Amino acid sequence: MVDKANLLQGIPASPGIAIGKVFLIEDEEYCLIHREISREEIKKETNRFKEALAKTRTDMLATQEKIHKTLGKEFARLADAYLLILDDPIITRNVAKKISEGVNAEYALFRILEQVMRSFEMIDDEYFRERKHDIQDVGKKILHNLMGKEKRPLSEINSESIVVAHNLAPSDTISLRENMVKGFATNIGGKTSHTAILAQSLEIPAVVGLKNITARVKEGDTIIIDGNQGIALINPVPEILENYRREQEIQLAQIRELEKLRDLPAQTTDGTRIVIAANIDNPDEIKSVLNHGSEGVGLYRTEFLYFNRKELPSEEEHYQNYLKVVQRMLPYSVIIRTIDLGGDKLSGLGLEGITEENNPFLGLRAIRLCLKYPAIFKTQLRAILRVSAEGRVKIMYPMISGIGEIRAANKILDEVKEELKSEGKKFDEKLEVGVMIEIPSAALTADMIAKEVDFLSIGTNDLIQYTLAVDRVNENVANLYEPFHPSILRLIKSIIEAGHGAGKWVGMCGEMASDPLVTPILVGLGINELSVSPLQIPKVKKIIRNLSLLDAKNLVNEIFSSTDWEYIVKKINKSPYLD
Repeated sequence: MVDKANLLQGIPASPGIAIGKVFLIEDEEYCLIHREISREEIKKETNRFKEALAKTRTDMLATQEKIHKTLGKEFARLADAYLLILDDPIITRNVAKKISEGVNAEYALFRILEQVMRSFEMIDDEYFRERKHDIQDVGKKILHNLMGKEKRPLSEINSESIVVAHNLAPSDTISLRENMVKGFATNIGGKTSHTAILAQSLEIPAVVGLKNITARVKEGDTIIIDGNQGIALINPVPEILENYRREQEIQLAQIRELEKLRDLPAQTTDGTRIVIAANIDNPDEIKSVLNHGSEGVGLYRTEFLYFNRKELPSEEEHYQNYLKVVQRMLPYSVIIRTIDLGGDKLSGLGLEGITEENNPFLGLRAIRLCLKYPAIFKTQLRAILRVSAEGRVKIMYPMISGIGEIRAANKILDEVKEELKSEGKKFDEKLEVGVMIEIPSAALTADMIAKEVDFLSIGTNDLIQYTLAVDRVNENVANLYEPFHPSILRLIKSIIEAGHGAGKWVGMCGEMASDPLVTPILVGLGINELSVSPLQIPKVKKIIRNLSLLDAKNLVNEIFSSTDWEYIVKKINKSPYLD
């Protein structure tokens, strides 16, 4: 029996079960001391703030160097973001201005950070909303230096432990002893937080967004982290502890068993091959992609090149980053998606003419932005075409709503090809060009779109969101985000049929592709490629190898002939192929 008082529900950030003793990094609140200062003290207080900034910068640079040496480039890049925040006028200018109003530095910093936090709460995009925690962490470091305080380091861990903290910043992880840390549990954060990314990279369980777990545990408490369910259990009774230990053993055995599938094809028992590729956000993920048996990269998100910087990336930066992926993935192919960002994200990089939009999700972003600002688009296309001479590369346009955008994008692509030819630069002249089908208008005209491209890839995250009119990160309506809704299944079916009708292959790269429950349905519908998170590759591959195409088609026929949605959901959730 679970004691509900000791069960906390959070957000599953990295799968698996971890059991261990709590290593507690105490929650740290901002100092709320409000002290009025005289005009004569303002200069002295401002200098004290500047000294704290300088000390924080020195600490961060030292941290960045250590991160680079111990954890590699990926995490060092996360530290770059912290340095940029430190230089931001929001910190350097606004806090000094607040001090000049006659308050002490600590209080001025607190008030400015409070304003920034409120602004970030209003951002729709989950990734950018999560960055408020980065700013918060930088603020705490400045505050520590103002007050002369030090944070407890992870290097103090001397036995296998679960790290419980308010949040984990890149600097917290430089002294991380990987063999000692078995899991993370934090008060704040989401699926794209630093803690989540770190846990996924280390392949250890993590639950974030637990709100007040640091106040609920003591150092040395026994804790269970269930990264599959997003649950933390504090000091569980022996029966619960034993049950979880058995479940942990089962899951570890399943992982060892799944590892045997790494080099085997994703092929049904009656011989139908499905390509299993991986979704990646940066080149550092390729090691994990290959270790889990991927047959390519089905979605290379390139937005990371535009984050945490003050100018647009050059063609050479694009090229060098793509080259790392393309060469390591040979002989497999890599689908590079052109940028899927909103103009508001690029206005800080020198892009002029961007105006504030009330609803950026439906505004100037992705292919729309590229067509409005062709110089940005051409820079990326030149790099993609050049790297196509070094491996197997495909281009994919995001957020396509109709064939007009495809033709306009391809016209620019043809111009870039002519430029490269005139410069004597090589590229793959037969390079495949595809589109993401993620807007209902594209789904409903997929037959027309398929005639214009070489492949279709279904982006389920936005397709579900736009079709059902549900913001999946809005807690008030998130329960309405239903991948198995009949409208979604019908759209997927029609997209696949439209693609095949035009003689084109059809893949899926949204989160739905990573869900093993959906795999039999997608196989039955005739999907050709599934691009999933690296950790999910073995699970999806196992299901495909356990079913026949005939059984999958029968399942699809049963689902689509039913008018009972609840029955469909039960049928899907009782899939015999999950065992």
